[in-house]
Amino acid sequence: MREEDQLQQPLTPEELMQELRFKATELLLREEWQESVQVYTQFINLCRDQISDKSHQNHPDPDLLTKLKKSLCLALSNRAEALSRLRDLTEALKDCDQALKIESTHFKSLVCKGKILLSLNRYSMALDCFKTAILDPQASGNLETLNGYVQKCKKLEFQSRTGAFDLSDWILSRFRGKSPELAEYTGPVQIKRSELSGRGLFATKNIDAGTLLLVTKAIATERGILSSEDSGENAQLVMWKNFVDKVVDSATKCERTHHLISTLSSGEDEDKLEAPEMSLFRPEAEGIGELNEKLDKVRILSVLDVNSLVEDSVSAKVFGRNSDYYGVGLWILASFINHSCNPNARRLHVGDHMLVHASRDVKAGEEITFAYFDVLSPLSKRKEMSEAWGFHCSCRRCKFEEEMCSKQEVKELEIGLERGIDVGSAIFRLEEGMRRWMVRGKGKGYMRASFWAAYSEAYGSEKSMRRWGRRIPAVDVVVDSVAEAVGCDERVLKVFMQTFKGNGLSVVDMEKSLKLGRGVHGKVVKKQQALRSLLDLGTHDA
Repeated sequence: MREEDQLQQPLTPEELMQELRFKATELLLREEWQESVQVYTQFINLCRDQISDKSHQNHPDPDLLTKLKKSLCLALSNRAEALSRLRDLTEALKDCDQALKIESTHFKSLVCKGKILLSLNRYSMALDCFKTAILDPQASGNLETLNGYVQKCKKLEFQSRTGAFDLSDWILSRFRGKSPELAEYTGPVQIKRSELSGRGLFATKNIDAGTLLLVTKAIATERGILSSEDSGENAQLVMWKNFVDKVVDSATKCERTHHLISTLSSGEDEDKLEAPEMSLFRPEAEGIGELNEKLDKVRILSVLDVNSLVEDSVSAKVFGRNSDYYGVGLWILASFINHSCNPNARRLHVGDHMLVHASRDVKAGEEITFAYFDVLSPLSKRKEMSEAWGFHCSCRRCKFEEEMCSKQEVKELEIGLERGIDVGSAIFRLEEGMRRWMVRGKGKGYMRASFWAAYSEAYGSEKSMRRWGRRIPAVDVVVDSVAEAVGCDERVLKVFMQTFKGNGLSVVDMEKSLKLGRGVHGKVVKKQQALRSLLDLGTHDA
């Protein structure tokens, strides 16, 4: 044995702690989060052992114990920082709480905890952390950053409490820069058993068109550009795998996320599932405790098959740079919204947030519904699309049209339009038929929505309007009835706007276009100038 080996002595606990501290700090500074967590864990375990040993001595050294506890507090705070960067928010929050038990006003732990709570949408609790941190002398060099966090918490807490959102300035800037920061918000809705399917979301009071119903952030999203070639399908499969991995990772690292996902349907035994309390979805909800069940990846796959949503949809509008991409995501509360062919809600996508608003007036107790597919289509086409989605639609409109479409004249009209008969003639015959059949109110809106392609083509053709203009209803009459029956739709709004192209809108018509615009884009666009710019964009896109 060599002399230097004989002389080499094992490290004392103090020396080992010093070595681990230096190594962990270096890894943290190099942003090697996983490795730093591992080394900090070694240090924390050793530090706790030392505190326990020293505490049980006959004459413990209080100064040494204080020093060890300070070292433990800082290590817990640093490990929390690394864990939060890895999005392991549950464990990060536990570390912050343990550090603050040692030192209740520990600056770094307060800031770290505030940032974690902010990302968990617990705005009031995050605000308390930042306010306390500002009082620390260490805050003097970080006042601007901390004040920024304080203002952000106040703004998001106000949004979450009141539902007062306004995207106007971002829209007027033509969506420049990052998408605006939004709070999560739950409006006048609740989850109950649904006559349509399983469980659904219902209005708890009368709601005007455009009113915000909820704002929710995705558990995970995946976006990409899909080509029209064969590789597009392969790219979509890769995106789906990445999306599933993100959801599983998020559920693994956050008990709350795991619990929320566990409330969703996997497509089986719908009737046996309970309707969860709305308090579970509110941003400031307290911890839900640990789940007894383990993470079931097979069930999560089934849940995603049933509940994931594509951003670019007939009932949705994507604002900002994400509009250039194909995007898929999981938004928990929105997953409870069923399909109807006479929907009353639409959604906006802003960053990773989904904003759901009423697309027409909704009565208290009425179920909130989306259009999963194009409802401005005849019953036969909608049946085909619902089958592709794997369900049979039995909404009020479908039941009404089952009876109407049994009439020979309606069948002949559908066949005639497929064969290219004059659209003005078809509309005239349909309107005359509805008059004879005593169709009233929403019934007219349903039928006009089913034959919307013909109405749209007729109103957009000078030739048709010259021949049939005085014999078919005015465009505003049809637009009003369709919007009342199946909610506002961007295509309906475009037809209304294009009718007045070049002639200018009267005050009454402008007010009507703004009302329709609020049904399409919601009341989160407060400034008329911003809403008008969206209407102009929509007209140019047509």
